[in-house]
Amino acid sequence: MGFFTDAYDLFCISLVTKLLGRIYYYKEGSSSPGSLPPNVSAAVNGVAFAGTLTGQLFFGWLGDKLGRKRVYGLTLMLMVICSLASGLSFGRSPTSVMATLCFFRFWLGFGIGGDYPLSATIMSEYANKKTRGAFIAAVFAMQGFGILAGGMVAIVVSGAFKAKYPSPPFEKNPNRSTVPEADYVWRIILMFGALPALLTYYWRMKMPETARYTALVAKDAKQAAADMSKVLEVDLEEEQQQEKPKERKESEFGLFSSEFLRKHGLHLLGTTSTWFLLDIAFYSQNLFQKDIFTAIGWIPKAKTMNAIEEVYRIARAQTLIALCSTVPGYWFTVALIDKMGRFRIQLMGFTFMTLFMFALAIPYHHWTLPHNRIGFVVMYSLTFFFSNFGPNATTFVVPAEIFPARLRSTCHGISAASGKAGAMVGAFGFLYAAQGIGVQKSLIILGVVSLLGTFFTFLVPESKGKSLEEMSGEAEQENENQTQTSHEIRIA
Repeated sequence: MGFFTDAYDLFCISLVTKLLGRIYYYKEGSSSPGSLPPNVSAAVNGVAFAGTLTGQLFFGWLGDKLGRKRVYGLTLMLMVICSLASGLSFGRSPTSVMATLCFFRFWLGFGIGGDYPLSATIMSEYANKKTRGAFIAAVFAMQGFGILAGGMVAIVVSGAFKAKYPSPPFEKNPNRSTVPEADYVWRIILMFGALPALLTYYWRMKMPETARYTALVAKDAKQAAADMSKVLEVDLEEEQQQEKPKERKESEFGLFSSEFLRKHGLHLLGTTSTWFLLDIAFYSQNLFQKDIFTAIGWIPKAKTMNAIEEVYRIARAQTLIALCSTVPGYWFTVALIDKMGRFRIQLMGFTFMTLFMFALAIPYHHWTLPHNRIGFVVMYSLTFFFSNFGPNATTFVVPAEIFPARLRSTCHGISAASGKAGAMVGAFGFLYAAQGIGVQKSLIILGVVSLLGTFFTFLVPESKGKSLEEMSGEAEQENENQTQTSHEIRIA
């Protein structure tokens, strides 16, 4: 449910940016509806990603320092408060409304950022090795339902307002095409994100700390046994500990040590680079699909609709894409990740994304012709399908599996933050690229980005069917410690 809320909050803004432009940036006497200036649009779309990036790094580090559970409720409360506050954005001028909206969406993103490393780490530390991939991917797959819910809420809200407050299209009456009540539409859509987060809080607080954190990081075997008893609903007792062997500090290397660089440096490069490249393509597509649909004529020109009708049409188009490609893609990954493996799914996803991007970009003029538009939408949906049945899910799963327990949340946070840096490149870069060099060249760039993702996937190890301790090297380290301890006992 945390991830459901994350996706809803991150993507619902793209449904209402056109409406914000009409309400706050219409110039009297203009022949076209108001639209957000490029810098304002980039800020409104991208500021939550800046917050998410910061939150991923901060809460990822905090999750390893204080424990997964203690930080988990804090991220959720931040999301609830900031969802409500973004809908209540206030001010007398357009600039002040946008500034307060951006301020609250930054902190909303900060809370969302914490959910990435904590949810992935908690799920990986609870799951067994046979079904771990499916469990972590299922957490992430809730993003698809969050995107779908965003579209459906926008359809219901805009549909209700459209019926209650009918108004003429812009070309017939510019002033009356945006009714004063339209200002409530975007606020209700944004504030709805607080509801699922609030409902989740109780269960999140009931969840015990993961036994792996308690045993391997906090070194409290008794508490780990008690926590596992609660989860498994059986009585467990920790093994009677004999005299504690001397702690081997040299084996507990830090993030910035040469030992970490030697054992996990390439892995971290693989997880950060693939997530960065994936998110450039994925978020560019998601945030600006309404512009692409308008460019090919799938959504009518703005002046032929009133303000609320435009929200309705955009929401309908995005819901259709989510229903037909985004959601199925995620659940294909859940079903097959423990059979096919992470590496093969990621490689396949990047490869198909590259092919479909180029197939859209090279004959772009062909797709803009009225009778070919359905074909464009089908091809465009397939890029979404293979990003979700592909790297969008696996880049989330793998960093939660391959790093040591004491650095797992931190490394996942770093990998996720790298992804959000890519999302910011997508949010800011694609906006200017589409306006400056056009949609066709922008799609070619996204194809090249996906191709690079294919190459960097070879740095990421396969974790299918292996325990977390095998992947991180902790099992090997524990064996060395036990051998050394028994050797010392024999000598004594």
